[in-house]
Amino acid sequence: MPYPEELVAPMRKELTDQGITELKSATEVEDFLGSEETSLVIINSVCGCAAGGARPGATLSIQAETRPDRLGTVFAGQDVEATQKVRELCSQVPPSSPSMALFKGKELVWFLPRHMIEGRDPQSIAFDLVQAYEEHCSSKAN
Repeated sequence: MPYPEELVAPMRKELTDQGITELKSATEVEDFLGSEETSLVIINSVCGCAAGGARPGATLSIQAETRPDRLGTVFAGQDVEATQKVRELCSQVPPSSPSMALFKGKELVWFLPRHMIEGRDPQSIAFDLVQAYEEHCSSKAN
């Protein structure tokens, strides 16, 4: 059962205020990943490790010189259809939230699961993300 929107709205805003596109349906996910560009999809959640590590780590990482072409987010337990679509595209890894998935088109090329977020500071999470960007992305920040 979804949480009340007034509870999760600030958690959504933490990412959308950084220019990260909110994806709320399977169609939006399909369209977002429809090109051959690189895309980071953040699977957001209400848990403490999302607040203390995942969201701040993701926002720190997008300040790097090399980063994905596109940035998106789905909210586990809230945007059920969108989250399910992302998880289908990440079928080779167990579902977890929060987590982060890096795609080239619709191909998963890198994944950061919850167990690699829990107990870690945002800087360490951002470091892992930036390493993945440097390996898989070619876009430079403006």
